Amino acid sequence: MHRFTTPPVDELISAHRGCSRRDFLSKGLAGLGMSAALPALLQNTSFAMVAEALQSDAEQHPNRILVVVELTGGNDGLNTIVPYGHDEYYRARPTLGIRKSQVLKVNDEFGLDPQLLGLHRLFMDGKIATIHGCGYENSTQSHFKSMEFWHTGRPWAREFYGWAGRTADAMQSEPVDSIIVNLGTSQSLAVKSRIHAPIVFQDPKRFTRNGLNRSEKELVDTMNEAENSANSALAFLRRASKAATASSARIKRACQEYQTTMNYGGGNLSSDLRNIAALIAGGFQTKIYYANLGGWDTHSDQNAGRNNPVQNLDDSLSGFLEDLKRMGRADDVAIMVFSEFGRRVQENASGGTDHGTAGPMFIMGEKVKGGFYGEHPSLTDLDNGNLKVTTDFRRVYATMIKEWLGFDDTETILNGDYETFKAFA
Repeated sequence: MHRFTTPPVDELISAHRGCSRRDFLSKGLAGLGMSAALPALLQNTSFAMVAEALQSDAEQHPNRILVVVELTGGNDGLNTIVPYGHDEYYRARPTLGIRKSQVLKVNDEFGLDPQLLGLHRLFMDGKIATIHGCGYENSTQSHFKSMEFWHTGRPWAREFYGWAGRTADAMQSEPVDSIIVNLGTSQSLAVKSRIHAPIVFQDPKRFTRNGLNRSEKELVDTMNEAENSANSALAFLRRASKAATASSARIKRACQEYQTTMNYGGGNLSSDLRNIAALIAGGFQTKIYYANLGGWDTHSDQNAGRNNPVQNLDDSLSGFLEDLKRMGRADDVAIMVFSEFGRRVQENASGGTDHGTAGPMFIMGEKVKGGFYGEHPSLTDLDNGNLKVTTDFRRVYATMIKEWLGFDDTETILNGDYETFKAFA
């Protein structure tokens, strides 16, 4: 008697991992060449099991959005997440150390800059995860080089595309208008994509093709309007031009018509996050938003120089998260905050701090499991006066890609398998 053996579900899944769940469900087992291997009585059961297994988190949560906020210049992490419970901190910073009486305490060891009132409230509500000691091996203190490493997600490697751009490419293999929106005067390397043309703007009233340089704009304006081109570079520029043109009116209308009672404060990040809220409310299918806030390169007179960016950061992030709750989208959005490096432990003779290495990263949102993650670097066991990196920053990227956006193949995107933090409820 012939015995029929049903192929294990995981083998079926592996064999057809390249197809989308939509294809799987529309074609059925027969369309994928699988039904012949199964007896009739088992086809429906096996179909259901495989279809369920193929359903990725990304498909289960199609409305999830990632907002990335870059703190350009090198934020002083030690005066952001203040180790007030460590005497070494005050010995290294006799004038810059934030006094214990001023620190917004979260436990017996750490607290926040006293200007971060809104973020402190969110932290105590369990909506902010702080990841200690983020950076990469053989750190450089060059703004440009370090930012390149953070943007590409591949330190000390030659890489032309950004980690966020590669994430979009991996999640959606066909060009999609506005899948990435970059708030700024020019396109960040982080969002540079092989497939997609990021939308780049800062002032929606003056929205143009800011993602292209002058020569690229001239080329786009004069090139043939044919849809197909053997030249991939021309094809990409054409897509960028068409995406900007098609999105311009919608973006202007969404931002101009958006009404909210929430206070975002003042400054560029405040207006950028308000515009992001407007696009979310307007139904844009953007998966990744990218914004930045400058003013963190505090070599001198740091106590005064940090006031404006810290206040802007607190006001804008607090207002944005409250606005998401108001519009009923708080469960759909997570924010990741980073800077290209931290500052040295010892204050300098000019009342500031110089370029350092490791610093904290932050994940914020309604679905975040708040608290501290990773190991805080020692304040005495230093690397030439700098904090030693205890967390590879790509672990946080992997957390956002896999745990939040629901795309499992982070190894392809980040060129390595990085453990995630289980930072979401």
